[in-house]
Amino acid sequence: MSGNKNNKKEKFEERILHELNKALRSEFSDSRLQFVSFTKVELNSDLSEANVYWDTFDASKRGDIKKAIDGIGSKLRAVLSTKLNVRHTPNLVLQYDSQYESQKSIEDILSSEVKNGKPYSD
Repeated sequence: MSGNKNNKKEKFEERILHELNKALRSEFSDSRLQFVSFTKVELNSDLSEANVYWDTFDASKRGDIKKAIDGIGSKLRAVLSTKLNVRHTPNLVLQYDSQYESQKSIEDILSSEVKNGKPYSD
């Protein structure tokens, strides 16, 4: 039974992610949001709150983009509530997703090690 509940939660997270990215493209004209996408949604156990992660291709403008993202948070939730057709729309907690930067940092370290004649070993 628990697996079925988790599957429903995952599908709901995917649906929220899809609707948020769609809304980002169609509902907002702020140029700072042009290269932003939502990357992941994590709902808490009672589905009342969603951690929504975003990323951008232009890390140099992350501060300005964060201001724009924070500014649309309540409107995003309102748009989401009309699209989801559920009794309670989760509160959205918008967070920067540093996964790409972490991955790039690891790649740079490994590349540096190889260039310096220190190949990776177990």
